[in-house]
Amino acid sequence: MKKAIILDLDNTIYPVSSIASDLFDCVFEFLDSLAVELSAETIHMAKEEMKRRPYQQVADQYNFSETAKNTGAAILKNLEYDLPMQTYEEYKHISNTPIIKFLVTTGFTKLQWSKIKQLDIERDFKDIYIVDPEVSPATKKDIFAMIMNNNHYQPEDLLVIGDDPESEIKAATLLGIDTFLFDPDSRHPHAIVTHSSKNLKDAVAVFS
Repeated sequence: MKKAIILDLDNTIYPVSSIASDLFDCVFEFLDSLAVELSAETIHMAKEEMKRRPYQQVADQYNFSETAKNTGAAILKNLEYDLPMQTYEEYKHISNTPIIKFLVTTGFTKLQWSKIKQLDIERDFKDIYIVDPEVSPATKKDIFAMIMNNNHYQPEDLLVIGDDPESEIKAATLLGIDTFLFDPDSRHPHAIVTHSSKNLKDAVAVFS
């Protein structure tokens, strides 16, 4: 049995697609304005990636100009989400399991906190950490290491649960921490991961 689990937020506890049209309206409108420097296909792919990955990573991947990158970040920096949100139905199985939980999510601080509050999950976690590239160079790997150090955990004491093989899963693997990839659409069949499932509730059997 694990002593604690570390969870990602976006597309792990709730589906970003459920709020994307409301949340990203102003940002998608801005992306459409980049048609002078980006192709329509690139803009479409960037919009889809924003539902899965932090804006800064998407901007770098699709070679946004420095001006475009900064403008988009400025829009998102002060964005908050204030409409009703729901977790994945299966998240209740994790929430109801009596184990110490930490939340580590990447994004803009104000926006991530607004989503946490709308989901009403703050009380589920011992500590919540937001990795905000606009505020600090700290990475998820740094935060995982800090959690281990602060709580006197060994890597085998923990399980990291997330949806992104190149983010929290990779960070945990580098630290020797077991991982659970939540992959409901089988997007990552070849990911290097300890456990993988289409069903979030399957993680409970791994850590309990």
